[in-house]
Amino acid sequence: MDETVAEFFKRTILKIPMAEMMTILKAWDFLSENQLQTVNFRQRKESLVQDLVLLCEKKRASLNDAAILDIVCEDIDLFDMEQFKRSFKKILQRALKNVTISFRDAEENAVWIRIAWGSQYRKPNQYRPVYVVYYSQTPYAFTSSSQLRSNIPLLGQALTIASKHHQIMKMDLRSRYLDSLKAIVFKQYNQTFETHNSTTPLHERSLGLDINMDSRIIHENRIEKERVQRVTQETFGYYPQPRLEFAQYKLETKFKSDLNGGILAEREEPLRCLIKFSSPHLLEALKALAPAGIADAPLSPLLTCIPNKGMNYFKIRDK
Repeated sequence: MDETVAEFFKRTILKIPMAEMMTILKAWDFLSENQLQTVNFRQRKESLVQDLVLLCEKKRASLNDAAILDIVCEDIDLFDMEQFKRSFKKILQRALKNVTISFRDAEENAVWIRIAWGSQYRKPNQYRPVYVVYYSQTPYAFTSSSQLRSNIPLLGQALTIASKHHQIMKMDLRSRYLDSLKAIVFKQYNQTFETHNSTTPLHERSLGLDINMDSRIIHENRIEKERVQRVTQETFGYYPQPRLEFAQYKLETKFKSDLNGGILAEREEPLRCLIKFSSPHLLEALKALAPAGIADAPLSPLLTCIPNKGMNYFKIRDK
């Protein structure tokens, strides 16, 4: 790689904000994941640029590769948190005369937003604010419950426009624990919450199955015990679960019978019922059911799919 190309790379990388460096490089897709992991992104920017240029040189990057990086830099809309705040505040204040909005920056490119809603004739109620946590460059925001449901569409519109996303994702997922919600939404629960060594042999791990048994039946139960343990670990993993307090299932079904006639068979309206599972730590409680002998293993997918689907509100209808 000649000096002209190296200088072009240097100037292009220098104009990338440090907070967006990894995002841009991954979008460029020239340096591999393993190569990027060898780089210290916490060092001074000048040193970082030098290391990246050396990597490009080792991979024999061309002028065309540098041009593509420049295009990626222009194509990706770099997120400006201050601009987001100004835009968000302006949208709400134009729609509502009386509203108080406060911001506090948090870690991981997140911002906490406190909103005290008012109306055209009432001042903002500072005693019942709504809290919102927005993570930059994502279509997700976490909100506390609000008594003024009529303002929720306006809140969603303000987040969508200010974040420059096409839409803010609406998910049927609720919990009192922000870290658990974040872990489920961003698929981080198998990393963030992991505390056990997953390389430990199966028979060395414990799921609370070592209860006092008659020595004559231990051998007979061992195979089933190991099967339950294996299935449970395959389903839930080896790590603590995100913390949710409930899961709710709304069922709509029609009565089916091989016998003709009957009041229920003639009913046109579907039968409706609501089933709710609640626990201080629901997913850990579900994880313990089969090992405790309360349920068969594996559990129903309707119970085990909660983290993967990112929801704890379900509507189930006949196909």
